[in-house]
Amino acid sequence: MLILISPAKTLDYQSPLTTMRYTLPELLDNSQQLIHEARKLTPPQISTLMRISDKLAGINAARFHDWQPDFTPENARQAILAFKGDVYTGLQAETFSEDDFDFAQQHLRMLSGLYGVLRPLDLMQPYRLEMGIRLENARGKDLYQFWGDIITNKLNEALAAQGDNVVINLASDEYF
Repeated sequence: MLILISPAKTLDYQSPLTTMRYTLPELLDNSQQLIHEARKLTPPQISTLMRISDKLAGINAARFHDWQPDFTPENARQAILAFKGDVYTGLQAETFSEDDFDFAQQHLRMLSGLYGVLRPLDLMQPYRLEMGIRLENARGKDLYQFWGDIITNKLNEALAAQGDNVVINLASDEYF
């Protein structure tokens, strides 16, 4: 069984960590290509593209600039502990035991405009890049064209590794 959820806009990089274990995102090379494109945008362009305030656009321009491919516990946080939207609040990952983290790592995937697919313990740096954003890139006019079949193939690999084909899709329509 593989459960799919969307990322959250709200992030938490301040709360104490409940596990020191982490993994690295499997599609970081792709993420780095998107960051390269996003860094070309000015805060006003980000504001228009993402339909966000000037203040949030400035924050996200800084995040794109500060993003670096060498992820460490000092500059990144496990995805399941970084996202803080309603779904993540309901998961209560801050109360997980190590066995709970093991189960989640095997059965939960977070879809992401920047990272493609994240496992719960994958480190991620702060970002905002929703799948529906029309960020032109080397593969096309938007993130759907950029990711193409990459996300689907990664999810199929996870299902094959589990030996079943049950998918529970709780992700928003934007991701499918």
